[in-house]
Amino acid sequence: MSLYDERVAGAAQRLRRVITDTLPDIREQLDIPAKMIAYSYGNSYSCMICTLIPSKKGLKLGFYKGMDLPDPQNLLQGTGKISRYVEIKDNVDEEALVALLKEALKAYQRRNKA
Repeated sequence: MSLYDERVAGAAQRLRRVITDTLPDIREQLDIPAKMIAYSYGNSYSCMICTLIPSKKGLKLGFYKGMDLPDPQNLLQGTGKISRYVEIKDNVDEEALVALLKEALKAYQRRNKA
């Protein structure tokens, strides 16, 4: 039996496909205690691109260093010093999510060139 209702589980599966289709060779790491899935290109925190965060209430897509990402569609929420998230709803613009994922990938590539 799933911890999440069918709507949340279905949205998570769809979003997972968007992430893996958009980010080539991304590593998926399940963090059971934190109840999230991290997507990264390495083992360090600086290699993380995003996280999939399901809950009983819904689904969020978190972005490491999200406060630095361009967000012309104003999807990013949160007030943390580093991370931001998108609350995934039925009407979320998939193209805008893909654009954010691509910007997060570019930011990762810039961080790891130095």
